[in-house]
Amino acid sequence: MRGRAASRIARLALGASIVSVGVFAQAAAHAQAPGPVIVSITLDGVVDPFTADYITSNVARAQSEGAEAVLLTMDTPGGLGSSMDEISQSFLGSTIPVIAYVAPSGARAASAGAFILMSAPVAAMAPGTNVGASTPIGVSGGDIGGTLGEKVTNDATAKIRSYAQTYGRNEDVAASFVTDAASITADEALHDGVIDYVSPSVQDLLAQVDGTQVRLGSGHEVTLHTAGAQLQDEQMGAFVGFLHTLFDPNLAFIFFWLGLGLLILFLIVPHHFYAGLLGIAMLVAAIVSFGILPVKVIGVVLLVASVVCFVIELKAPGLGIWGILGLVFLLLGGWFLYDRAGGVEVSPWVLAGVAAFAALFFGVVVAAAVKMRNAPSAWTRTVIGQEGVALAAGVGAKGGIVRVSAEEWRAVSPSGPIPGGAKVKVLAREGLVLTVEPVTDEAVPSTDVSTGQGGTN
Repeated sequence: MRGRAASRIARLALGASIVSVGVFAQAAAHAQAPGPVIVSITLDGVVDPFTADYITSNVARAQSEGAEAVLLTMDTPGGLGSSMDEISQSFLGSTIPVIAYVAPSGARAASAGAFILMSAPVAAMAPGTNVGASTPIGVSGGDIGGTLGEKVTNDATAKIRSYAQTYGRNEDVAASFVTDAASITADEALHDGVIDYVSPSVQDLLAQVDGTQVRLGSGHEVTLHTAGAQLQDEQMGAFVGFLHTLFDPNLAFIFFWLGLGLLILFLIVPHHFYAGLLGIAMLVAAIVSFGILPVKVIGVVLLVASVVCFVIELKAPGLGIWGILGLVFLLLGGWFLYDRAGGVEVSPWVLAGVAAFAALFFGVVVAAAVKMRNAPSAWTRTVIGQEGVALAAGVGAKGGIVRVSAEEWRAVSPSGPIPGGAKVKVLAREGLVLTVEPVTDEAVPSTDVSTGQGGTN
């Protein structure tokens, strides 16, 4: 018994020693832990549902994990109003500060981006950036007129005023982003009290805000401790990032025009099924993007007109006037496709590249496909003189179906009706219609066989 008791005591002592070592190790780890953690996220491109989910989920996670703050580095031309509201509401309801930073130089917080910047507890910009141009626009790319326009503008004005008021910023200048489509530089924004800091880098910004009192959307104030903070970079997932990339203005322009071109190729040469399927997929992706981007109807009309001109050039080749007109419409359509006041536009390099591709695509690829469609092939010539069989309904003067060389053809029999199942011989072909005659034991091979008009089935 004594031996067992001694053994039990020894085990208890060993367990206590292990627990003690664990406690001291944990305390040492805490003593050597790095400084505060700041979750770093990025808004690059249009504001869409994918970016909204990415930003709001990381803000929520940063709060649950006890991060010091969230740093949002942004460069956006604007985007979807509902996604903008999701992001702004997550900032206003956050229990930790969100630092919105427009960077690098040349970046902007335009349209919906201005609302996002104004809704953040800390608003900062890098030198050489701008903010504003937030007037609501209609589907035509212009202002929304009438009573509806007034309602939309008044609602947007009240919203951005409330954001500015929450953090003690200049409400009038913020409202001018909506009412006057004003766009101002970083230095002007700081001077007018629209933002809190102008900083050339993230490190400089974190040094500026360290130890400052920050008002949250709830009205509570917290002190920021950013000295020696560890930046925890959170990237958008690969698949979600790919979907977000589809809303790029340049890519939407390429998809729209190329989708139209592939669809035309399918209509001209029906056997190119996959070209038609790919064209439809590209058009759908482009149209979805156009629902978020500030698209102008005149640009879409010009792009459609350019494709029509190229088709006319193929159907009625001559001096190339229709082809030249198609290129002109393409360039003008790309130039006027977006509302450029918000900083959204097709890159001149992309526009030039698509124009060069269009000339090659319609001048070489589609033209060659049309020529192949109309040119007789060696296989077509071998159909003449071959034998086949009439299908169940038979063949008469008004037509029927025959099977020749394992292919089904429309056929006519000027010499008289041919019952189903009877053998036939091909005398001629015109388009996709064969001229046939019955094959009997008494039939004498025809010596006057017309080659007809070539083509492919």
